[in-house]
Order: sequence, then structure tokens, then C-alpha cells
Amino acid sequence: QVQLVESGGGLVQPGGSLRLSCVASGRIVRANAVGWYRQAPGKQRELVALIQSVGGAKYVDAVKGRFTISRDNAKDTVYLQMNSLKPEDTAVYYCYADLDAHNYWGQGTQVTVPS
Repeated sequence: QVQLVESGGGLVQPGGSLRLSCVASGRIVRANAVGWYRQAPGKQRELVALIQSVGGAKYVDAVKGRFTISRDNAKDTVYLQMNSLKPEDTAVYYCYADLDAHNYWGQGTQVTVPS
């Protein structure tokens, strides 16, 4: 069993930046993929950014050029650097890992960008 714990969310003004962190209790170096999803009120959860063991990083079009996903295998941590934040980025952000044929999710961290 792997636990994912996110941190770094908060309230930020439009144009601001936040860095989300996700610490895994297991060795994410073995993960097929790690990444971030988000869910806005009344909407379905959507992929934001993903790092795959084969194929590298990918992003949803809405965040390309503004968000950067990275991982530190030595610290079992995944990051999401979010720049130029917009009100439409407001959502609960969830860390995700595909590890040992299981999908793991964190509890989520709220990001709010007021309009």
C-alpha cells in the first residue's frame, strides 16, 4: 500500500505561482506514471500533468507553458510548479501514482485563484 500526501495548495492572486508537492510512502522510482489531476466544482476530474516511465511528461493543453511537473526519486516526491495562475485553475489538485499495477490517489489540496 502506498500513501500519497499533497501539500502546497492555497489562495493566490491571478498571475501568481504555487508549487505543489506530493510525498509518497513507497518508492515512486518504480512507478509506471506519477502525476497530478484536478477537479473543479461541478466538473469531472481531469489530468493536469503526468510523467510516464516511457514517454516522458505530458500536460493538458490548458496548462502547457505555465505548469511544470517534476519528480525527485531520492525523496519519493512529485512536484507541480504552477505559474501564471488563472481563475480557471481553481480546483482540488490530486496526486496520482500508477505503481505495482495499482492506482493510488492523494487526499487532494485546494488551489484557489479568485477572479
